[in-house]
Amino acid sequence: MKFTDMGLSPELLDGIARLKFEQPTPVQATVIPAILKDQRDLVALAQTGTGKTAAFGLPILQMLKREIKTPQALILCPTRELCMQIARDLEHFSASMHGVQILAVYGGADIRPQLTAMSRGVDVVVATPGRMHDMLRRRRANFARIQHVVLDEADEMLNMGFEEDLQAILSDVPDTAQKLLFSATMPKQVAAITRKYMKNPEEITVGTRNAGADNVRHEYAVVHARDRYPALKRLVDFYPEMYGIVFCRTRQETQDIADRLGRDGYKAESLHGDLTQAQRDRVMKKFRAREITMLVATDVAARGLDVDNLTHIINYSLPDELGSYTHRSGRTGRAGKNGVSIALINMREHYKVKHIEKTLGRPFIQRSVPSGIEICEAQLLALMKRLSEVSPEPGLIDDILPLLCKNLEGVSREDLLRRFASLELHRMLDYYGKEPDLNAEPLSPPGKRAGRGQRASDSDMAELVINLGKRNGLSPKKLMGLVNAVDRSSNIAVGRINITQMQTYFNVPSAAAQGLIDGFAQKPTEFDGRDVRVARAGQGDPAKRDQKRAARRKGGAQRRSPERSKQRRRT
Repeated sequence: MKFTDMGLSPELLDGIARLKFEQPTPVQATVIPAILKDQRDLVALAQTGTGKTAAFGLPILQMLKREIKTPQALILCPTRELCMQIARDLEHFSASMHGVQILAVYGGADIRPQLTAMSRGVDVVVATPGRMHDMLRRRRANFARIQHVVLDEADEMLNMGFEEDLQAILSDVPDTAQKLLFSATMPKQVAAITRKYMKNPEEITVGTRNAGADNVRHEYAVVHARDRYPALKRLVDFYPEMYGIVFCRTRQETQDIADRLGRDGYKAESLHGDLTQAQRDRVMKKFRAREITMLVATDVAARGLDVDNLTHIINYSLPDELGSYTHRSGRTGRAGKNGVSIALINMREHYKVKHIEKTLGRPFIQRSVPSGIEICEAQLLALMKRLSEVSPEPGLIDDILPLLCKNLEGVSREDLLRRFASLELHRMLDYYGKEPDLNAEPLSPPGKRAGRGQRASDSDMAELVINLGKRNGLSPKKLMGLVNAVDRSSNIAVGRINITQMQTYFNVPSAAAQGLIDGFAQKPTEFDGRDVRVARAGQGDPAKRDQKRAARRKGGAQRRSPERSKQRRRT
C-alpha cells in the first residue's frame, strides 16, 4: 500500500511528497484507513518511532472543516519536546493546505503568546496536559467544536502524574468527539482511561503487546557493582561513533555519572528534574546538534524525547517497571533503523533480565565487557574508516607532500601504520594495557538454552578445562569464539565460565562435551601462540600436559639441579 491508495487529499499528498515519504509504516497503513472509515474510538498499541504522528495527524488534517476557527482537534502528549515536534510535523504535512493553523501549548514558556494565538483562532491544538488544564481553568480555550482527541504516549503521561489533568480535560470535551489513544504499553491506568472515556474502541496492535521494537538488539553484561562505571567507559570506547542515552535511576546518580564522563574527556551532559527549562533546552539543543554525543538521563526527564538516529541505549541501572525499559529501548531503532540496548547488571540482578526478557518476548544476549585489545582495535578501525572517507582537496597539502614523502622515506607501510596507530592511540593503549578483566558471572545463570555466543544453565552440563587463562588474554567472548570456530554444525550453549590465571573451566551440555573435545583434537587451533587443548575437568589438566610435552621435547623429564639432589638425599 502507498499513501496515494489511502484516499488522502492532493494537498496532503503534496505535503507528504515534500517530506519524501513514499511507503507508509505498518502503524500508518493500519491506523489511517481505520480513522478515515468512521468516527469510532480507537486504541493503537505501537512503539515510539514507528510513525504514529502521521498515523493520526494525516486523517485528522483531512477531516478539518477550514471555515471553523475554533479548535477541532486536540492532541495531548507528555512533554514540551514532543509537543513541539508533533506541531512541526503537522505543519509540514499541511504545508499545501491554505489557512490551517496549528498551535503548540506547553509549560515552561510564557503563556501569554499562547493565549493570544488561541484567541485568534486555531484548527489543531497540540498540548501538554498541565498547560492545557491551566488554559481551561482560565476559560481561555473553547472546546465546543472538538471532533478528535488524541492521547499520544498515554502510558508516559500517566506515569508522569498527569491523570487528574487528563480527566479534567477529557471532561470538557464533547462526548461525541472521537477519542484516539496511542501507547507503547497498556498498564492498568491506561486501561482505566479507555473504559471511562472511550466507547467500544477498536484496538489495533502493531507488533506484540508490551513488546520492544523488532529492530532493537537487547544485550546485558554482568559486572561487579564497583565496576559499573569502568564498564560504561569501555562500552563507550568500544563504540567510537556511539550517539545515545545512558539511563540512571536517580537524579544524583545521573549528575554524578555525567560529571565523571565529562572529567574523563567524553562529550556528555545530564538531563534530570533539577534542571530549569532553559538548562534543559540548552542540553537538548547541543545533543541534537551532536555537540554532545551522550545524554545521561533519568526516566522522567527523558520521557517524550524525540531524537532521531540514536545508536545505543545503555541501562546503567535497570528500571523497576517493565514499561520504563520498553520506553528506554524504544528511543533507538527508530524509523526502520537498527539499535542496541545494553544493560549493565551486577551479579544478583540476573532475575530482572530474565523477567524483562520473558515479558517482552525478546531474547537478551549476554555479552562481555570489551577488553583493552578489543577497544583499541575498534578505535583503530574507526580511525581507518574516517581516514578512508576523507576526500583531500588540492591545495597546500600538495605543496608539502614531497617533503612529507622525503621524511618518511624508507618507512614501510606496516611500520607507518604501526607508528600512526601508536601516535593516535597512545593514551588508550597505555590505559587499557594495565586494566583488568571486568566481566563477572551472574549468581543465577539463565535457565534456558542459549544460541551461539550465549550462556546456558548448568543443569545436565559437563565441565571442561582449556589450557588458556588470564595470562593468555582469554575472555568469555573469545572462549565462545573458539568453541564456535571448532564446532560450526550446532549452537553449543556455553554455561558457567571460570577463568583462572593459567586455565579456564567452562560448562557445556553433557551430550556435546565429547564431540567438542574431539573437535579440538582433530582441528589444531592456536591462541596466543599456544596449541589449544581441551579435556574434561578432573581427567587430566591440559596445561600440565603441555608442560610435560615441552619437557620431553627438550630431552626427557626435567632434571633436578645438584642443590635440589643434595637436599633430597639429606631428607
